[in-house]
Amino acid sequence: MAEVTDLLVADAVRLGCTAADRFDAVRQAGEALVRIGAVEPAYADAMQEREQSLSSFVGEGFAIPHGTDAARALVRRGALAFLQFPEGVDWDGQDVRACVAIAASADEHVSVMSTLAQVLLDPDQAEELRTTTDPERVLELLAPAPEQDDETQQPQETL
Repeated sequence: MAEVTDLLVADAVRLGCTAADRFDAVRQAGEALVRIGAVEPAYADAMQEREQSLSSFVGEGFAIPHGTDAARALVRRGALAFLQFPEGVDWDGQDVRACVAIAASADEHVSVMSTLAQVLLDPDQAEELRTTTDPERVLELLAPAPEQDDETQQPQETL
């Protein structure tokens, strides 16, 4: 399964963006995926279609726009784009400060959703993603935490 570090590259991190509304933000997210060569241009249209039918808002000031199931054929390779909107975007009544656009042809996005959920559960990390001015910090925050090797874990004492 693909990890965030395999899917998100520095060229796809955009900080300090502004958007007129959620559809403008989704358009920019789609353009970012097209720009890095991850999707066909029509995938960006499918992202708009998906957003019109169901909001991609997930909470904590984040949205996760992506294409429709039918648009998976337009994905050249699994990828992410991260766009930050420091001034906020009205997302169907919710305030969104960052979005993680997903291009997935299979289940590449499952680990991404898990990693993002972990970040959003930590208010400090979520706030840092919403406000950082360092693209490298975005990559660090969204990289999955390394799992401990069994050898480095402390054995538990039994009574």
